[in-house]
Amino acid sequence: MDGRPVVNLGVQRFDKLIEEKKFYVDKTEFIKEWWEYGSEVTLITRPRRFGKTLNMSMTECFFSNKYADRGDLFENLSIWKEEKYRRLQGTFPVIFLSFANVKAAEYKEMCYRITKVIADLYEQSRYLLEGELLSKNEREYYESIKPGMEITMAVDAIHSMTNFMQRYYGKEVIVILDEYDTPMQEAWLSGYWDDAVRFFSGLFNSTFKTNPYLCRGLITGITRVARESIFSGMNNLEVITTTSDEYALSFGFSEEEVFAALEAAGLGSEKEHVKKWYDGFTFGTHTDIYNPWSIASFIRKNGKYDTYWSNTSGNGLVNSLIQSGSPDIKQTMEELLKGNSFEAALDEQIIFNELDDNANAVWSLLLATGYLKIIKFEESEEEDVRYTITLTNHEVKRMFRKMVRDWFGGSTEASYNNFIKALLLNDVEAMNEYMNKVALRSFSSFDIAGGTADDDAPERFYHGFVLGLMVELSGRYTITSNRESGFGRYDVMLVPTDRGKDCAYIIEFKVHKPNREKDLAETVSNALLQIEEKQYGTQLAADGFEPERVKKYGFAFQGKNVLIGKG
Repeated sequence: MDGRPVVNLGVQRFDKLIEEKKFYVDKTEFIKEWWEYGSEVTLITRPRRFGKTLNMSMTECFFSNKYADRGDLFENLSIWKEEKYRRLQGTFPVIFLSFANVKAAEYKEMCYRITKVIADLYEQSRYLLEGELLSKNEREYYESIKPGMEITMAVDAIHSMTNFMQRYYGKEVIVILDEYDTPMQEAWLSGYWDDAVRFFSGLFNSTFKTNPYLCRGLITGITRVARESIFSGMNNLEVITTTSDEYALSFGFSEEEVFAALEAAGLGSEKEHVKKWYDGFTFGTHTDIYNPWSIASFIRKNGKYDTYWSNTSGNGLVNSLIQSGSPDIKQTMEELLKGNSFEAALDEQIIFNELDDNANAVWSLLLATGYLKIIKFEESEEEDVRYTITLTNHEVKRMFRKMVRDWFGGSTEASYNNFIKALLLNDVEAMNEYMNKVALRSFSSFDIAGGTADDDAPERFYHGFVLGLMVELSGRYTITSNRESGFGRYDVMLVPTDRGKDCAYIIEFKVHKPNREKDLAETVSNALLQIEEKQYGTQLAADGFEPERVKKYGFAFQGKNVLIGKG
């Protein structure tokens, strides 16, 4: 980079970025590594905004005969140092497709969007209709490829195009598919997963497995969808995930690259603070990898710190899984937001059908999407590998804090904030008013997982509520929770940072039991009694809190109704 880098965010066309001499970190070694690795079909998963699309565009520009004689795009980059690669540039027919925009609420809409992507490929390749290359039947087939075509036709349409191109150029075809899993995530979120799996299984097998016209295939995405779902039988598929060493430095910026960019931008003094905010990604055995979007945004904004990566779209699935997740998932989130780590056995194959009730599947997804990082792992012959996991960096932590705040957003936000104010003022009447508004609005959000029992809703809400307290009162209180044996025994303890100014709080939650308690008031009494019987205030007393400085509250739930009483 000569002089201060000119950053142009969101440009994903390699040729445009190079021609306009915009900020670019040389990743052309990927081309050499991929070509020499030699796999027939390669799937590479990386979190969003890690340069996947730009690298795929770079690969297209290098190999595609559409870019023949465009060595100028690469002449100042590392790949151009070797003569054999200079001879290779621009010599292959290449198909480059992206499913980035295939986001649909219904299966029918998804099918239309997929057929539109394929129809555009055919429209851009109408030169194949010239001359006598195609038979009459093939011409009729070609003309029938259009948006909204029968989905059975779409399954084989890319395969057919590789046939036509191989015959036209006399050379097997490279097929690049970017963001293959975007429609899969949307299918799971929108409830048409099984239909989508049937379609994509046929499409991917036709395109990448049973295809004699294929030279090589290159697929990118965020997640590794289980082979049994859509890659069934594809023994020619080489899968590279975030725990693989292959291509580890091809996506994202190394610390050396980041620090060089900061120096060039006149921001060298910010290195250590940038490291705290944006470092933390690990690919294979390579650590200290940074998200390119955050670094480019930071430079473009002349050194302003913000949650650039996590503010971009794509958090919907993660938010849904945590908000509607089990109490165990929310408990673990509490630990993560405190800066702690946890252990889990992970499976890098994301089985979407297990996300509703398998915590490890959720953690596997969050690892793949970049929100978690592995800091240690242990393996033995007797047991699965155990990973020690924590939040990736400061930016991700801030994103999750905002996510929790948004759970109580909309018309509920004022009620939630007012509840906290009432709590700190020990105004139990106001606490009841505001908490009932919060519970009425929020229960359905914390109980949206399929198959959740009605009795689970208060517990799910409770854990979301604790996370909300942690976010809103961070710095002012240390918040811990006791979860010994089910919801009826859970309590929350708030220990103030400024003991001279603020009181400590003990809160006990209980679900009303109509066969044992005549009304919510009795449930509240039982909650307060439990605080005393279990002596939850013992530790506070040992820490020097006077009894009058410890406030005790019982929360009783019956459906979406809440009653709060104080001891």
